[in-house]
Amino acid sequence: MFLHVVRHGRTASNVAGLLDTAHPGAPLDEVGLAQAEALVERFAETDLGAVYASDILRAVQTGTPLASARGLPLTQLDGLREILAGDQELATTWGPYVDMLRAWGSGRPNELRPGGEDSVAFFGRFDAAVIQIAEAGHESALLVSHGAAMRVWLGARVSGLDHMDVAARRLGNTAVIALEGEPGDWRLVSWDDGVLLDLHSVT
Repeated sequence: MFLHVVRHGRTASNVAGLLDTAHPGAPLDEVGLAQAEALVERFAETDLGAVYASDILRAVQTGTPLASARGLPLTQLDGLREILAGDQELATTWGPYVDMLRAWGSGRPNELRPGGEDSVAFFGRFDAAVIQIAEAGHESALLVSHGAAMRVWLGARVSGLDHMDVAARRLGNTAVIALEGEPGDWRLVSWDDGVLLDLHSVT
């Protein structure tokens, strides 16, 4: 199948540099709403059998215009949520959170922030959501998720990518990463890094 992995549109938390990871999260701002609407045209020539999103508000708002334009339901999956920041929630200094993510990529999967989650919990829920999408039988589907979650999952689950390569790529708001394959065998087709050059590209 083809799987299009999309980062949500811009929020005020992105602009302010806030580490916004918890449910329900900030809504899309004016630019983010326009980015969500722009996805309709960006996918106009793409066959889609389904649209999925994290149940965090900004992801739902990002996927809604495209789903509506296609006459498809927007299916919300909490497994696609952002990686929890725990005690760093809404912090403006991201060092401890980023250090945790780097630890995961360096072979320390049990690192976590107090009140957050480790990589075992993250991959367990995100993989389960992707498997659910794949097992629904769509030839092509789209999911809307979040910056850190996308970077970590793509770096671990897509052939030819690793956490260092993914960290070096820009992942702007409404970036679209196209994959082909199935759970356990995903291959990168394209990496469209987004329509807005963001200062903050994690959450």
